[in-house]
Amino acid sequence: MKSITINGSKRESVGKKVTKALRNAGQVPCVLYGGDNQVHFSAPELAFSKLVYTPNAHTVVIELESGEKFDAILQDIQFHPVTDRILHVDFYQTFADKEVTMDIPLNYIGNPRGVRNGGVLRKNKRSLRVKAVPGNLPDFIDANIEDLKIGNKLYITSLVNEDYTFMHPDNTVVCLVRRSRAAITVDEDDDEGEAEGADAPEATQE
Repeated sequence: MKSITINGSKRESVGKKVTKALRNAGQVPCVLYGGDNQVHFSAPELAFSKLVYTPNAHTVVIELESGEKFDAILQDIQFHPVTDRILHVDFYQTFADKEVTMDIPLNYIGNPRGVRNGGVLRKNKRSLRVKAVPGNLPDFIDANIEDLKIGNKLYITSLVNEDYTFMHPDNTVVCLVRRSRAAITVDEDDDEGEAEGADAPEATQE
C-alpha cells in the first residue's frame, strides 16, 4: 500500500487555548495511539490533503521534528461543521507483525452482462473493511463484475484473499444487477428469443 509522510511537531501542552492557537496558525492537533504512550503533535492542515481528500487508502509515516518516526494509519478525523476545516486527527500506530483493520476501496472491473441487457448496476459497497498486517494491506480490492446477469449478486465470499480477512459477514452483498423496465427478456448471449424494448435508452449505473 502507498504511504504518505506527515511532518509534524511534538506538542507538550494540550489545553484548549493551545489547541485554538494551533488552529489559528493553520496547524491541526493530532494524537497517535497504539504505542506504549500517546503522542501529541501538530501538522500543517495542507499536509493532510492527499490523505483525506481522496478515495484511495494510504498508510502514514509520521516524522516529527524531534527525529521520532512512526508508522500509522488514519483512525479518525473531525471537521468543522460549517467550514469543513480539519479540527483534529487521530492516528493508530502500526507494527509490521501486528494486524490492523482498515477500509479499502473497491475497484469494480468490467461492464456487467446484465447491464448490457438493460439492467441497472447497484453498488452496495464502495469500500470494504479488512484486517491484515500492514505489509498485506492492498491499495484496493478488485471485483470483477463482467459476468453478472440480471438478478445476480456478487457476494463478499467471491473476493476472499489469503493476505487479509474481511470484517463483514459472508452473506454481504457487494453489488447486484437489478431488472429495469428497459431490460430485454432474453439474455444477449442466448440463441433463442427476441428482445423487447430494443429502442429504449441505455440504462445508467447508480
